[in-house]
Amino acid sequence: MQVAWRGVLPALCTQFKPDFSLDIPATIAHARHMAATGVSGLVLLGTVGENCSLETAEKLALLRAFGAEFGGKLPLIAGVAETTTALACRFAAAAADADVDALMVLPAMVYKSDRRETIAHFRAVAGATNLPIMIYNNPVSYGVDIAPEAFGDLADLPAMVAIKESSENPRRITDIINAVGNRFALLCGVDDLVMESHALGAVGWVSGLVNAFPEENRLLWELLEAGNLAEARRVYRWYTPLLHLDTHVKLVQYIKLAAALCGYGSELTRPPRLPLAGEERQRIIKLVEMARATRPGKIKEMR
Repeated sequence: MQVAWRGVLPALCTQFKPDFSLDIPATIAHARHMAATGVSGLVLLGTVGENCSLETAEKLALLRAFGAEFGGKLPLIAGVAETTTALACRFAAAAADADVDALMVLPAMVYKSDRRETIAHFRAVAGATNLPIMIYNNPVSYGVDIAPEAFGDLADLPAMVAIKESSENPRRITDIINAVGNRFALLCGVDDLVMESHALGAVGWVSGLVNAFPEENRLLWELLEAGNLAEARRVYRWYTPLLHLDTHVKLVQYIKLAAALCGYGSELTRPPRLPLAGEERQRIIKLVEMARATRPGKIKEMR
């Protein structure tokens, strides 16, 4: 199924059972809620999906189950986050056989590659699959920065079609466009910069907090697309305290707790991530409860 590379794309949480084993039915059930709000596709095995906490067999089992559930109905994008280029290439090829529609590829994990090594990694993965690729640039979390001009080194590869820009620097949107024009579809990868990124040219939003507030994500994005900036600002100001959760080192725990409080899945994460405790936990609960009690009026009318 062709990916439009526009609109809201949830970076979906992966659900676990109490014994920490993979819970595929619960993950699919959560995804159904996201799909019902009109998202443009589903991103599986991203950061929020705890990619690096899953074994390869688990990842492929999850992708196959999603292919059976959503294949031909909603585009599926699989994260590729492996420690070596060879492993990334093998997983990219295996993901294609699992009936996903595209890949979201990260630099190799652990080792902090330089520009030449990073480009070589992406070129190798592109050569291992026929699927379209979204380049995931997240120097804050993963320590490898793809500078705007470096995307020109990948522009000759037809498979490279989109960029998820998560540098937490909205200037990058303009710098990338100045460097490579409209060669790539640009997507915001930082929740609390979505309004700024859209204004500068982002055409999509790979979101984490959508796992907890799917209707609000849809509303905000539709307001931005419609050019209704006054209403978009109102919703954005309400939403921003929640969206800040996406930029913390514990974003996975924060987002999964928020989603669980909203009735979507479990907060359980695999160690070394532990459940939130004490003041930190109470602070996130209070924030989510306040947001639920003060939802924008249009959301209440839609319910």
